Amino acid sequence: MHMAAYTDFSPPFAIVEGSYSKENTSAVKDELLEGSNELKTTSDKRLRDPSVVRYSVNSTALVADTDLDFEITEKGFQHPSEGQSNFEPIFRSGSCAEKGPKQYMEDEHICIDDLIIHVNEIAGSTSPAAFYGVFDGHGGTDAALFVRNNILKFIMEDPCFPMCLEKALKNAFLKADYAFADDSSIDISSGTTALTALMFGRNMIIANAGDCRAVLGKRGKAIELSKDHKPNSASERHRIEKLGGVIYDGYLNGQLSIARALGDWHMKGPKGSAYPLSAEPELQETLLTEDDEFLIMGCDGLWDVMSSQCAVTMARKELMLHNDPERCSRELVREALKRNTCDNLTVIIICFSPDPPPRIEIPPTRICRSISVEGLNLLKSVLESNS
Repeated sequence: MHMAAYTDFSPPFAIVEGSYSKENTSAVKDELLEGSNELKTTSDKRLRDPSVVRYSVNSTALVADTDLDFEITEKGFQHPSEGQSNFEPIFRSGSCAEKGPKQYMEDEHICIDDLIIHVNEIAGSTSPAAFYGVFDGHGGTDAALFVRNNILKFIMEDPCFPMCLEKALKNAFLKADYAFADDSSIDISSGTTALTALMFGRNMIIANAGDCRAVLGKRGKAIELSKDHKPNSASERHRIEKLGGVIYDGYLNGQLSIARALGDWHMKGPKGSAYPLSAEPELQETLLTEDDEFLIMGCDGLWDVMSSQCAVTMARKELMLHNDPERCSRELVREALKRNTCDNLTVIIICFSPDPPPRIEIPPTRICRSISVEGLNLLKSVLESNS
């Protein structure tokens, strides 16, 4: 596929203007969720008011009833070499976006469940492919909308695609950042985080720049596949200070509450130079297995009020009840609103199987106890005295 650079890319999915519909769906019991969440006092990425409203919603439905069970365990990363099997995922997704308590909606997102039929370079492949992204804008929606409309085009146009997907993804993020700066028709001082998931068969690559988060549901476990790029994190603070940046009260140069973003060219230097605010994504590659049930992609409006494990537990319960990823995403958004999130909300649920998550059977534990001769005689005497 060859496209002229920086031209608008019309992706194969529908764009719907509007807000999330609050349907009367089943409420989630509080005892299944975490007891408490620390509420972020402010969720603005930068200290100015946005001015444009637009977002997109993609949906798919597959309804079935089943029993409910769940398992909560520790977090961790899954290495691509894990899991040797013939498992081949089937991708289906649902999404929900809501402006929440903020005046404007600045999030954008993209869901493509059947990427393989839209990509000429890999048309001969028989493996399923998919692409998803969440873009949390700030200072208006110009940057989020631009990246949403162009990021997949830049990935597919890269010379490394599809032989070296990791390099193609990194190049595409930087190219999108530079292309945005060259577009004189938009406000290049606006910015956006970018979180994408690219799947080819069992291979899944998460690319992240900013504080959106991707969490894998693995038989009830929450596996975080991205890191939140906050200025105060140890690795980001070291990088920022090494490049001459400063952090005031958790804000990069006193202006931005994230350490990586596309756009925000009023905070960057000449193209090609290194600056504290980076557009380079961090990558995490995963080899999917039968135990990997779904992926949650969400902006920080969700994670400000909900832990990764809480979201996985709730999503698994919902999918076991109705097996509908769109309805599941709506329930996560609804729960975040109930917990008084301060930000816009965008959630994508990607399932890897047409079936709902299976019930997890926990084998009963066998406890063997022994009693001493003295204890046995004491018990015998007590029983005899009561007879």
